[in-house]
Amino acid sequence: MNQKNDVFDKTYNDYLVELKNTNLPETANTLNLKASGHGFLVSLLDRDYRVSDAGIFGPDEKRAGFEECIIIFKYLLMCPEEIPTQTDWVAFHSFKNAQPLLHYFNREITKPMEEFFSGKLQDLEQASKILGGIVVTDTASYDLSIQFTVLSQVPLYFRFNDTDEDFPAQCTILFQESVETFLDMESLGMLGTLFARRLTALGKDN
Repeated sequence: MNQKNDVFDKTYNDYLVELKNTNLPETANTLNLKASGHGFLVSLLDRDYRVSDAGIFGPDEKRAGFEECIIIFKYLLMCPEEIPTQTDWVAFHSFKNAQPLLHYFNREITKPMEEFFSGKLQDLEQASKILGGIVVTDTASYDLSIQFTVLSQVPLYFRFNDTDEDFPAQCTILFQESVETFLDMESLGMLGTLFARRLTALGKDN
C-alpha cells in the first residue's frame, strides 16, 4: 500500500511541476474554467475540483483521488491552443492507441453497467439525470440515449438497450473524435471507469 502511495505521490508531484511551468490562466480561459481564489475549478463528472499551483483538491478540500488527479492533470497539460470544432461520435475502440485497453474498458466500464442496470431502465435514467446527463431523442434504436459533459470540453454519449427475451442488456459509450486533443487513452479509460462507478453508485441510491 505504501509503495502504491509513493508512486502516486511521485506522479502527482511530477505533474504539479509541469503544471507550474504552464500558463494556467491561459489554459483555464481556453478550457472555459471558472476562477476560484488563487486557482480555477475543473468540473469533472459534475463535481468541482479546485486547481492551482498548490495542487488539485476535491469538494472536501482534500487532495483529489488518483484517477481524478491524473485526468485533470492531463486535461490541463494537453490543452490545445484552440478548441477543435465539433467532430463525429466514435467508440473507444476506434481510437488508434486504444487497442491495449479494450479488455480493460469492457471489464471495468461497459460490462459492469450492463449487468447493474439490466432491467433497471428507470433507475438508469434517474441516476443519469443526477449526474448531469441530458436525455437525447435520436434516430438510433436504443432504449435510452443520454449526453453528459464529463469535462468542460469533453462530452460523452451513453446509449443503453435493456435486456429482453432475446438479448442481454447492452451499452455503448461514445466520445467525439477530438477527445484525443484533451486526453490520452489511459486517462480516457480512467475517465470511463469513474463514469461507470459514479453512475452505478447513484443507481444503488435510487
